[in-house]
Amino acid sequence: MTAATASAAKFSNCEVSGTRGSVKLETVVPGALSVRPVLPAPGWWNGDSPETINGGFEYCMAANMAYRAGLDRVNVVSRSFAQILTGQAQGFDIALSEITITEERKKAVNFTDPYFDSDMGILVKAGDKITAENIKSKRLGVKQGTTTYQFLLDHVKPTEAPKVYPEVAAMYAALAAGQVDAVIYDTPNVLAQAKQSGGRFQVVGRYDTGERWGGLVNKDSPNLATFNKLIQEMKDDGTFARLAAQYLAPSLGEDPNKVPVFKP
Repeated sequence: MTAATASAAKFSNCEVSGTRGSVKLETVVPGALSVRPVLPAPGWWNGDSPETINGGFEYCMAANMAYRAGLDRVNVVSRSFAQILTGQAQGFDIALSEITITEERKKAVNFTDPYFDSDMGILVKAGDKITAENIKSKRLGVKQGTTTYQFLLDHVKPTEAPKVYPEVAAMYAALAAGQVDAVIYDTPNVLAQAKQSGGRFQVVGRYDTGERWGGLVNKDSPNLATFNKLIQEMKDDGTFARLAAQYLAPSLGEDPNKVPVFKP
């Protein structure tokens, strides 16, 4: 493709649009945008490992960024989520991992402008009667490194400290095994997990926290302003709306905003 406006071009298995080569990114791997996800994340990154990713909102968001920067491909890299939050991880250009923007995290890393509003969903085994009133007496599971643990301690005040799991898959496995009664994680993610569980799980509620997700870059990244420009372009030209309709609606099964709100 030449540096001209593309309509419904294909790039890294994603439909891309915009002007190829309209911006410049300084990337760690020449010709590639190296992106860090946290897997599994159905709807956001479709695939269980970096090698099997073939679509998803954030993956195709990255593909659109790479295309508009004139790059040849998206390079999906594996890094520790906890390490990335310290600002010490190397070998990637941006982490797109449903990461909540917080002032504490900004001390170590930089965030792009937000690209998605989120809150915390409550996933339980199908048929379990967990309510806003009785959840504080239940065994709760959260993912390590997220904002959920402190939110629960400060606002829900459970009788037993939440159990912390290093990876998303381990957290969901603990729920399936009956080691916890509920897991609390980003609402879109738990909706996707319920959708693909074959009826084993359900989302019973959510906490409206006002959280927003942003891309994460190291403090020394030269690309922050360019990423912000790309995010604003994709908001304005309908790219995000198209990606949400293509990947999130089928994966989530329902609108996250229609999940009942639990008052802590």
